Amino acid sequence: MRVGISLPVRELRDDLGAVKAFAQAADELGYTHLRVPDLVARPKSGHLHEPLVMLAHVAAVVVEIELVPSVIVTPSRQTVLLAKQMASLERLSGGGVRLGVGVGGSEAEYRAQGQEFGTRGARCEEQIELLRVLWTESDVNFEGRWDTVQGTGIDPLPSGPIPIWIGARGLPAPRIRSRIGRQADGWFVLCSPEDFDGLKADIDAAAVDAGRDPAAIGTEAGVALVGPREHEWQDRVLGWREKGLTHLCLRTLGGGLGGDADAHITTARKAFEELQELL
Repeated sequence: MRVGISLPVRELRDDLGAVKAFAQAADELGYTHLRVPDLVARPKSGHLHEPLVMLAHVAAVVVEIELVPSVIVTPSRQTVLLAKQMASLERLSGGGVRLGVGVGGSEAEYRAQGQEFGTRGARCEEQIELLRVLWTESDVNFEGRWDTVQGTGIDPLPSGPIPIWIGARGLPAPRIRSRIGRQADGWFVLCSPEDFDGLKADIDAAAVDAGRDPAAIGTEAGVALVGPREHEWQDRVLGWREKGLTHLCLRTLGGGLGGDADAHITTARKAFEELQELL
């Protein structure tokens, strides 16, 4: 099981020295990936920098850690531009990138970016298809319902595949479960352990129907290191490992550490040391 950590961007805010220090510490400790959430125009969500710009900043100061924007509200964005941004980030990052995609739930955010809210699920599926074409072909000829790309492409292409993972809160609708099984390289598990087996069974069935190997679809859950459940985190890690998850993401954010970068780093370091014995 690969264990990463979330960058506590809401707490560290504009303290770029703290952001740099946390990212470098996570990289040096041996965390496998670093996750950053998305926000463009969603109201009342607090201070948060655009994730791809933030990760470009981080890419300049880390060496091996994988960078994971998770999840980008993909249908609110222009597909070719997103493909270019991710390809550039992959080139700038020594540890590679993984793209988390989702459809979001804020109609206001879609309106603010001139995109249609009601068709976001279908558009996300088309975007996943187009992104993979744009990342592998220099001259693209693609005609979809929302995007048409004829005789052009992006340059440079990424140096290797960019995995696409799907995120959806709670118990995702059957359409989203099917989307994960048919299209995703993995999914972010945002349900309880009790609900996991049933969801995975539906996703695996959709994968088989699409001619895919369910074992090739990764899974990643999150575990808080601080806050109301901080004394349970080790049991929760072991519980998710027993479920067979391929990835795990630890969190120091949202637990009262505030903007104290040293406290976040100390918590991340202590957890990593304990994980070596636990796992």
